[in-house]
Order: sequence, then C-alpha cells, then structure tokens
Amino acid sequence: MKDSKTFISLCLVGFCSFISYDMVRRPALALFVEGLGAGPFLVGLLVAVSTVTGIVLKLPIGLLSDQINRKRLMLGGVLAFAIPPFLYPFTSDLWTLSILRLFHGLATAMFTPLALAMVAELFAKRRGEAFGWYTSATQGGGLLGPMIGGAIVYQYGFVPTFLLAGFFGMLALVFFWVIPQTPTPSRVHQYSSDLWKEMREGLRRVCQIPAILITSSVEAAKMMGNGTLMAFLPLYGLTIGLNAAEIGVLFGVQALTSFIAKPVMGRISDRGARQPLIFGGLCLCGLMVMVIPQIQGYVLLLVVAGAFGFGEAVVTSSTTALVADYSEGKDLGAGMGLRGTIMDIGHAGGPLLAGLLIHTLGYGGGFFCIGVLLLLTAAFFGVTMMGIKKPVVL
Repeated sequence: MKDSKTFISLCLVGFCSFISYDMVRRPALALFVEGLGAGPFLVGLLVAVSTVTGIVLKLPIGLLSDQINRKRLMLGGVLAFAIPPFLYPFTSDLWTLSILRLFHGLATAMFTPLALAMVAELFAKRRGEAFGWYTSATQGGGLLGPMIGGAIVYQYGFVPTFLLAGFFGMLALVFFWVIPQTPTPSRVHQYSSDLWKEMREGLRRVCQIPAILITSSVEAAKMMGNGTLMAFLPLYGLTIGLNAAEIGVLFGVQALTSFIAKPVMGRISDRGARQPLIFGGLCLCGLMVMVIPQIQGYVLLLVVAGAFGFGEAVVTSSTTALVADYSEGKDLGAGMGLRGTIMDIGHAGGPLLAGLLIHTLGYGGGFFCIGVLLLLTAAFFGVTMMGIKKPVVL
C-alpha cells in the first residue's frame, strides 16, 4: 500500500508539474521570444537554454541521490516548477529571459531522474509498464499544458498563461508533500565522509556499461526531434496560417497519442522486445520530422503530430526501462542521471542545430536534416546493440 501511495503521488506531482512546464514552453515560449524581437536562431537558443541546466546537473543529482534521501533532493525540482512561471510576466528582454530559462531548467534537472529512479526501485520486475504509466502521467501534463496554454495565449495573452502555469506548479507542490519518506539501503552512507568517493564509483560503474551510453544516445536523438518541433513547429504553423490555439492542439495531439501508448508499449517491452521497439520508434520519429514542412493541411499535420507522439512513446517507455535494467540496484540514480544528461544534450542541441539549418536551408531543409540524424541514430543503435549481452533483472 505504501508503494502504491508513493507511485500515485509521484504520478500526480509529475502530471501537475508538466501541465505547468508545458503551458510555458509549448507554444507560448517560442511566440513570446519572437515577440521580444528574436530571429530563428535566438528562438532556438532560448527554447533550448533551460536544458543546459539538465545537462550540467542531472548526472550529479542522480549520483547524489544514490547516497542520500531522494525526496529531499526532489523538493528543489518541484519548487523550480512552481516559482518561475510567476516571473515570466516581469521579463522584457532576452538576457533576463535566458537567466530565467536556466532557473526553470532546475525543475526537470532535479525532479526527473530522481522520480524515474524511485519508480525503478518500486517495480523491478515490471519496469517497462511502470515507466509507461508514470511517463503517461507526465505526458498527460504535456497534453493539457500546450492546449490550455495555446488557447489562453490566443484569447487573453501571455500574462494569464504564465500565472495559470504557476498555479499548477503550486498544486504539484501540494501533492509532493503526500509522498511517503522511503529511505533505501543504497543510501545508508547519508552523512559519510566517503560520499564523494561513492559518487565517483557510481559514475565509473555506469559509464563502463556501453549499453547505457548507446541507449541514452537514442533518447538524445528523439529529444533532438522533440526540441526541434517545440521551437519551430509554432513558427512554421504561423507561416501556413495557423493561430496559437491551433498550434497548441498539434502539441496536444502529440502528447495524447504518447499518453495512450506508453503503458501499452511499456508492457510489451517487458516481454523482451525493448530493442526492436526502440529502433522502430526512433525511425518513425525521424520520418515524421522530415515530412512536416511538406504539409500545409491542418488535418494532415494533426496525423503527423500523433504519429510522432506514438514513436516518442515507443522509444521512451523502452529506453528508460533498458537503462534501469543495465544499472545495478545501487546505481539506479546514476543510470537515470547519465541518461538524463545525454538526453538533454540532444534536447538542447535540437533547437540550436535546427535554428542554424532553418536559417540556411529553410524549414524543408532544416527539418529534413534533423530527421536524417534520427534515422542514422536508429541504425547505429540497431547495429551496436546486437552484440551486447542482455541484462539480467533481479
């Protein structure tokens, strides 16, 4: 019962947190940045800059959580979801906005790897399905956030959007306090002088497992595609006559498809099909990114957004579980942190690279090149993982 309460509470925190987070970043952020006078490259930069925090902090936070209580560390992430949305209305220049985006990035940097490690501890035998349900809860926030945010931006402007995002962040903080305190044996050295030594050893162990690095690179590629859509699908939508509310629905359909598919695909991955699912899901994501600029009809864009969301669900439900499988029990935080850091490199690099490519080649060339990178990463994963021994889950 205690495990169930912990899991449900985690899901509720993730749901409310990502409603808040995605109300700000899709589609409001790109439109807000463009309204401050930014061109394509700066739009990509400011969408991506919050991810820099994750690149720097997710791995050390994950390592630290293997030694001390995860819930105490997680509080910082929940506060970072709740507070920054209230500050966006007071931001009127790109420099201040970039600092605020770095601060907002603490949310996913401090919360996501710890929540995933907690889920992995709770469900060692059914990780794919458990990750599917948990990430569906966060994806539910990703579903409602853009739809609510896009509609409010269209009807009322940016300030009400940011304030409502802050309200949902505060609601996540309320649910956070319900999570039971669950110390685990892996963190018995809570105040030991050997803390840094234990963290270094954990880092060494996970970095010596090629499957963790290769699988995390797939997640990075997927997030490169996701970040490209986050930054430039709103701007492309404006060029073909869509409004902010319609663009928000595109992201909502992407999130809805992913929300529905993740638990199902996670259960399938638990039956030993993780690697084929990862390969096929990333190929689908790459193809959908490539075709978006060739489409101007709204209905077809909705279909493509939904297909990308399905590919995203297939990849994430399997990669997260596969990394957890390869991480030893005492290194779950390290494994999730390393995955998160590599993933965020792709998430940050996607908008930056896409911004440069779109500036040079236009939307067609830029999206095509990003899609090709995803397909090449899928091929790399398929070839390299064939010779790696499957993990034994205890």
